[in-house]
Amino acid sequence: MNSYNVAIVGAGPGGIFAAYELKKQKPELSVVVIEKGSALHRRKCPIDGVKIKSCINCPSCSIMNGFGGAGAFSDGKYNITNEFGGDLYKYVGADEAIELMEYVDAINVENGGAESRLFASERPDIAKLCLQNDLHLLKAKVRHLGTDINYIVLENLYNQLKDQVDFVFNTEVQTIEREGERFVLTCPKEQFTADKVIISTGRSGSKWMESICQSLSIPTESSRIDIGVRVEVPYDIFSDMTDALYESKIVYRTKRYQDKVRTFCMNPHGVVVSENTNGIITVNGHSYEDPKLYTNNTNFALLVSNHFTEPFHQSNQYGESIARLSNMLGGGVIVQRFGDLIRGQRSTEDRIENGFVTPTLKATPGDLSLVIPKRQLDDIIEMIEALDRVCPGMASDDTLLYGIEVKFYNMQVEVDDNLETCVPGLYVIGDCSGVTHSLSHASASGVYAARKIAEK
Repeated sequence: MNSYNVAIVGAGPGGIFAAYELKKQKPELSVVVIEKGSALHRRKCPIDGVKIKSCINCPSCSIMNGFGGAGAFSDGKYNITNEFGGDLYKYVGADEAIELMEYVDAINVENGGAESRLFASERPDIAKLCLQNDLHLLKAKVRHLGTDINYIVLENLYNQLKDQVDFVFNTEVQTIEREGERFVLTCPKEQFTADKVIISTGRSGSKWMESICQSLSIPTESSRIDIGVRVEVPYDIFSDMTDALYESKIVYRTKRYQDKVRTFCMNPHGVVVSENTNGIITVNGHSYEDPKLYTNNTNFALLVSNHFTEPFHQSNQYGESIARLSNMLGGGVIVQRFGDLIRGQRSTEDRIENGFVTPTLKATPGDLSLVIPKRQLDDIIEMIEALDRVCPGMASDDTLLYGIEVKFYNMQVEVDDNLETCVPGLYVIGDCSGVTHSLSHASASGVYAARKIAEK
């Protein structure tokens, strides 16, 4: 049996920065990081577009799992703000939350991100234009590493930590039990014991996290789920915003239902990609910092937030059922022209090919109205028409909509101001806690929990 002072479950941003800070604060502590996915250099999706054209449901998805977590192959956006990305500030204080995120940013810069750009949403002219059209631009500083530089930063962090921390890859923790003053973590082939445990399994670990909370009687609350589409338009449509801000976080309240719709994960010159979450194929977007890898398009998500109340408590299962329906009809991701959607007709290969927007993801032309519930679809259409007033061309017939995009949120795990559960010594951080929903907040929560453990 392997014995450690601290065991970290999950090598995503929260787990990485928790390990980093633990070794900085208390070098003498023995730390193990247990990750169900692979090491960074072994993470590779088998889809090559030639021999393998769609998801083959690998035992562990290399896009979602492994060192760096689901953010490893994202476009590497670290949003330094309390306005979105999570509620960390409610636990640690608004000023300290920003300080933690800036601390994470400094580490990323030191580890290969020095050439990346830092954007700020201080553009009163753009904010005013949005407000005049009932759109609300959220403020943030945005560090855009890009998928390429993000990989380099992660590689450097791993090389820095590998001789100080034990990394155990391709190993899933099945159970966590409290035995006396210590924890026992049981895996398929071995067990680990630790004085303290930090859980940081991200959104993809939501089902597993639920089982751990049940077994240890940790209180939880039902959370929300975001359902929507990934939009792809010519780069010039949003260039005024993206050139100045890069990440335009815009929120709109629909007139018809009073629902909130938001833009998410904007990728200028980016590509649309598919990803596998618990066996379900959904859509996402990436972008690169290297101009050689630019495309002529910009993509971003339009997401409708769904908050559920008692007695319903299966928000993730609700989202999964919609995603499975999309997979059933399209064999994976469905793509539809906005004009076809409005006219109530499915898109075809010919209509896509004859359009003026060249898709960056090979998806199945289809009809999203057969997949997305009417209320959410009405919200998305209304948001597109609102955005068209500030970015003319957004509501073009040829605007591409990929479906579906689902953001699964972990149930809200009850933690105190130290991010510690009711089980002494067990901390839950990052997106699996329901407290954070972004790279920057998840990383900052890892630093914060590590400091609290070091203090004890």
